[in-house]
Amino acid sequence: MKVLVTGGAGFIGSHIVDALLAEGHDVAIVDNLSTGSRRNVNPKARFYEADICSSDLGKVFELEKPQVVSHQAAQAVISRSVADPLFDARVNILGSLAIICNGLEFGVKKIVYASSGGAAYGEPKHLPVDEGHPVNPLSQYGAAKHAVEHYLHLYWLQNGLEYVALRYPNVYGPRQNPLGEAGVIAIFTGQMLRGERPTIFGKGDKTRDYAYVDDIARANVLAMKAPAVGILNLGTAAETSDRRIFDLIARVVGYGEEPNYAPVRKGEIYRICLDYSKARAALGWQPLVSLEEGLARTVAHYRVSASGSGR
Repeated sequence: MKVLVTGGAGFIGSHIVDALLAEGHDVAIVDNLSTGSRRNVNPKARFYEADICSSDLGKVFELEKPQVVSHQAAQAVISRSVADPLFDARVNILGSLAIICNGLEFGVKKIVYASSGGAAYGEPKHLPVDEGHPVNPLSQYGAAKHAVEHYLHLYWLQNGLEYVALRYPNVYGPRQNPLGEAGVIAIFTGQMLRGERPTIFGKGDKTRDYAYVDDIARANVLAMKAPAVGILNLGTAAETSDRRIFDLIARVVGYGEEPNYAPVRKGEIYRICLDYSKARAALGWQPLVSLEEGLARTVAHYRVSASGSGR
């Protein structure tokens, strides 16, 4: 299968590329390297440095003629979406429309789209949240992610372009940027390893649903091959508080300080966890890596990265 992975030099995208190549698929990557890194690019994949909002995107589709697109490229920082909603919409809505339109023009059969299971739903009315839950985003990022789901559904109805929108939980693991604004596990790990004090926004009782990146990559590969069309939650159906994440990482790192606390940031939800039973039925998927095991692997990766070795 010929697959084009947008954002394939990024955190989640690069793991999807690795999983596809391990199964023998023909993989190309498009990434503008604004948040991704050449270090993450698997040398067995063809790489195009291009922005999904530029005219260069059509040239990539014309050259590659992929059967499937794994669309991971995004502006993924909630606080930036609140501060600069026009930029967020340009990347996340118009960039996604460019993927869809080029896909139609050059014969793509299916798009697997990285949506959001936390930012899109808003504050949950029940937990775990299933796909039938009302969608009431609290941020511009969540609104944009949800808007693209509607476009995908529309182009499926009008043109027969198949899609699966995977609503992600909080994804963590190796290659996530520990110096960014998103990805609390990577940020806390990097700070603790450097001897800095991490900051918890709020009282420490906000909860998220954390899934290890290899599990998310596997779900993407399954979604490409399965006959499923529509929206599927990924996650673990379990809540984990900010303070528990801090304590678990501190235990693995051997960190003995207390965190700083700061006010909750605008656009953030209070609690979330996702019901993945629909993905289990449609894809045969479930999370396999426990939080404790995933954190151990993640900390080990950042220890190696700090020493200047390892991909």
